[in-house]
Amino acid sequence: MAILDSKGRLFGKISLLDIGAGLVILMVVAGLFLLPGGSGSSVAQIGATTKPIEIDVIVRGLTVSNPTAFVESLQQQQTTNIIIRNQPAGSVKVLGVKSLPRSVAVPQPDGSVKPMPDPRPELEYTVDMMVTLGGDAQVQEDGAVIAGSKVKVGTPLELEGQTYRFNAPVVGVRIPQDPKPAS
Repeated sequence: MAILDSKGRLFGKISLLDIGAGLVILMVVAGLFLLPGGSGSSVAQIGATTKPIEIDVIVRGLTVSNPTAFVESLQQQQTTNIIIRNQPAGSVKVLGVKSLPRSVAVPQPDGSVKPMPDPRPELEYTVDMMVTLGGDAQVQEDGAVIAGSKVKVGTPLELEGQTYRFNAPVVGVRIPQDPKPAS
């Protein structure tokens, strides 16, 4: 009896393709369970300390029906939820909200430029603001990590509450430094 027959079966019973597919599936399953994975959460915790940080985000051109009331309600809130790279990252404290003026550059007769309030009526429904958030993060050598995601200037965040959800890029991260021991 031949080891391989004319149809590519081993001893006339099992196809070599079936054996190959079974070995690939077995290797994938073994790789999932036996090899360590880098999910980020356990890897990020090694050598990191948790410290309170402050994050400044800027919101430009957010359209709301009553901008003044919206800014006031956001200032009164204690916490807001954040989403980093489409992944929920928990809630953080709202430390402050500062409304930013909307202005346009107006050329003057002497050639200088002067900022003036923007007169467009549609801007009555638009708000620009700086929001300061506070929370705990794992501080590593290369920055702060919240819920497995690094938070640096330029990182896009989403702020979400009961009645809102909007994007706000990070414009500032403050990590407290440990005081140096006196010599």
